[in-house]
Amino acid sequence: MPYHIYVIELSKKVFNENYRFRNANPQFNGVLQCLYVGMTSKSPKERFEQHKNGYRNKKGYKLSSYFVEKYGLYLRPSLYNHITPISTREEALKVEKELTLKLRRQKYAVWSN
Repeated sequence: MPYHIYVIELSKKVFNENYRFRNANPQFNGVLQCLYVGMTSKSPKERFEQHKNGYRNKKGYKLSSYFVEKYGLYLRPSLYNHITPISTREEALKVEKELTLKLRRQKYAVWSN
């Protein structure tokens, strides 16, 4: 099953309203955007819709990100389209983390699980 990396732009309100997000991004200077980086076995569009709808699995566990559900604006394909589908979950998690760190170095404010 291939995994996809995706990036969602968040409202900048998340930086002002949430101390966990703010503390995770001391490099943020307010110029660029706030982002969420994730990985999924679904299409990025389908996963974004799940986040926005507060998706829960059959056991009732919430599988959507609070940050995307409350602050998510839209997908940012220009930041992830260069990443081809990944064959293993472990590799996808590694690429997700690498992209998160790369975007933070570029001065974006980023959340990833």
